[in-house]
Amino acid sequence: MNTIRITKQFNFETGHALYGYDGKCKNVHGHSYKLSVTVIGKPNNDIANVKYGMVIDFSDLKTIVKSEIVDVFDHATVFNKNTPHIELANELKKRGHNVILVDYQPTSEMMLLDFANKIKRRLPETIKLHSLKLQETGTSHAEWFASDQSKL
Repeated sequence: MNTIRITKQFNFETGHALYGYDGKCKNVHGHSYKLSVTVIGKPNNDIANVKYGMVIDFSDLKTIVKSEIVDVFDHATVFNKNTPHIELANELKKRGHNVILVDYQPTSEMMLLDFANKIKRRLPETIKLHSLKLQETGTSHAEWFASDQSKL
C-alpha cells in the first residue's frame, strides 16, 4: 500500500520576548501563530477496523497537538528561563497569567524543535512526523522536516 502524508492546521496566540536580541523583539509582544503538522504513514488496510483507510484519524492528530502544543502555548507568554525578564515572568505568574519558561530562545525555529519532539513522542509507532510549519506573521514562517534532521 502507498505512503500518504496527512496535514492538520492549528491556530494559537502566544506572547514572547527574545532574550539578548538587538531588535524590537527583545520586548514582550505576541503573534497569532498558525501551525501545520504533517505526518506520514500507510492507510490502515484492516477492513474491520473503524480507522480503515486512514493514516491517522484527524481527530486523533488533533488530540495530540492540542494537548502538547495548543492548550499549553495558547494565550501564554514564553520566556527563555535565563531572561532578565524573569522578574516580570514571576510577577505575571503570581497574578494568574500563563507563563512558560523554556531552556531555549523562543524563536519560531526553536519552538519548532520543541514541538517536533513533543509530537513525535505521542504518535503511534506506525506513523512518523514528516514536517511542521509555524507561521509567525503573514509573511514569515519557519519549517521543520524530518528528512533534514540528519543533514548539515
